[in-house]
Amino acid sequence: MKAYAWICERTGLDKIWEALMARHIPEATGWVGLRYTLGSATMMIFTVQAVTGFLLAANYSPSPDHAYDSVRYIDSSVLFGRLVRGLHHWGASFMVVFAVLHMLRVYFMGSYKYPREATWMAGVGLLLLVMGFSFTGYLLPWDQKAYWATVVGTTIAEQTPVIGPAIALILRGGDTMGPATISRFYALHVLALPALTGGLLAAHLFLVIWHGISEPPQKAP
Repeated sequence: MKAYAWICERTGLDKIWEALMARHIPEATGWVGLRYTLGSATMMIFTVQAVTGFLLAANYSPSPDHAYDSVRYIDSSVLFGRLVRGLHHWGASFMVVFAVLHMLRVYFMGSYKYPREATWMAGVGLLLLVMGFSFTGYLLPWDQKAYWATVVGTTIAEQTPVIGPAIALILRGGDTMGPATISRFYALHVLALPALTGGLLAAHLFLVIWHGISEPPQKAP
């Protein structure tokens, strides 16, 4: 206990624990009231995605000549490779579903209103980043399905007024899909998007703790 007291005195660990865990939670917002835990569930899935993504990246080669073969190698030769890839694949779908459900819950229950407008905006940003993860990750297996789906996606982006052609050029790395495309999508998927998500998620959680969880709507007496 002396060691723990020493750590708390110099790091404020007990204060951090009190702020994060030992705080007031409105009734009906625990795991029993599932509608209030969709955000936590989404964050748990994101953690799984980060761990499985790291394991996959250790055996993946982001180049047109080797991307498809490296995915097949993960499935067939890496210990628990098929399981890890399956968790990452299905986790991506579940993260989108849970993030959308969380946003819908917040909207329909009015939890975005004063003083939680900034919390809502951070959440919208996180939802956009989740969609970005899905879009950039879909290309990485570099099979026919992934290739042509990305062609369609970048073509749709190209139709955006004024900035569309520039967006498509940046994503593709040229006028057509090629080696630069998969390199850019991989860099976005494993570097840019995780960094942005980590920062915005920290801000989102801070705001949730700062303002507290919104009280469930009460029936009129």
